Amino acid sequence: MSTAARERARGGWRPARGAWRTALLWAAGLVALPLSVAVAVTIGPADISVPDVWAAVAAHLGWGGAELTPLRDGIVWNLRMPRTLLAGVCGAGLAVCGAVLQSLLRNPLADPFVLGVSSGASTGAVAVVVLGVGGGALSVSGGAFVGALCAFGLVLLLSQALGATTDRVVLSGVAAMQLFSSLTSFVILTAADAETTRGVLFWLLGSLSGADWTDVAVCATVLAVALAVCLSQAHTLDAFAFGQDAAAALGVHVIRVRLLLLCTTALLTAALVSAAGAIGFVGLTLPHAARLLVGPRHARLLPVTALTGAVFLIWVDTLARTLLDPQEVPVGVVTSLIGVPAFVAVLYRTRRAG
Repeated sequence: MSTAARERARGGWRPARGAWRTALLWAAGLVALPLSVAVAVTIGPADISVPDVWAAVAAHLGWGGAELTPLRDGIVWNLRMPRTLLAGVCGAGLAVCGAVLQSLLRNPLADPFVLGVSSGASTGAVAVVVLGVGGGALSVSGGAFVGALCAFGLVLLLSQALGATTDRVVLSGVAAMQLFSSLTSFVILTAADAETTRGVLFWLLGSLSGADWTDVAVCATVLAVALAVCLSQAHTLDAFAFGQDAAAALGVHVIRVRLLLLCTTALLTAALVSAAGAIGFVGLTLPHAARLLVGPRHARLLPVTALTGAVFLIWVDTLARTLLDPQEVPVGVVTSLIGVPAFVAVLYRTRRAG
């Protein structure tokens, strides 16, 4: 028997098959993402086609003149396009954060909000809107970002004081989540009027209705940096799958790498939450689905997870803004309605495969 035949008999063909599957998924994702953006922008009360979207984009990028009226061009470029792109960025970022945290903390239920970042962001936003913290210098997004960073700082202090093990980091995040959720509820109940309470609660459930190009630029930049950092640690994340002791035996500086990745995911989550509010289940469900497609190796998992999360949230947001038109449903409500049964299905399939 030849060497190649012996390799095939021992399963040596499987990595190549995995590489081909990943390449095909990448190709499908790179086609599906811009197509999803273009089609999602056309959906709504205004009669806009996909060629209209491409024409508006080309005109604003200096590739030709748009044949749209100023009103239709404004709907595409200033209203729907930034919202759709922000949905894609948030979906990709939340999914990547979930994949990293689930591997880093060795907890299949970990998601971007397990560290209390979402609760801290909600407290910061409420402090600006209801209490007037910042004296007008801070926007709602700015307050949310500051609150998210404060929550993460508290988690770091608690976990270091208790000993920075995986379980204690998770427990510190739960404690911070409960603390900031209680503070948010207390401020709303004691200082907010009915109209303000309604607006704040809508934002806390997740909303992309106020998206603009500044939000897209900031969140996309943070996502690009965070994804580059996480991909640079892909092999280290593979080692964490065997436990921190095994990772240390393989030469990984466990505390330093964990701190780097926790800070990266927390900052990315803070940026996304400050722009779009609390959107749950994206970081919890999508990484499991991506693992079923490409396996656990993070060099393949993270890019596929990002593409999957982006396409997923674009269509969920499109459904949220058109389901009860003209009334808008918070996107976090729709992700929860879809995410719960999807997560149960993923867990069931994973259990059967195991």
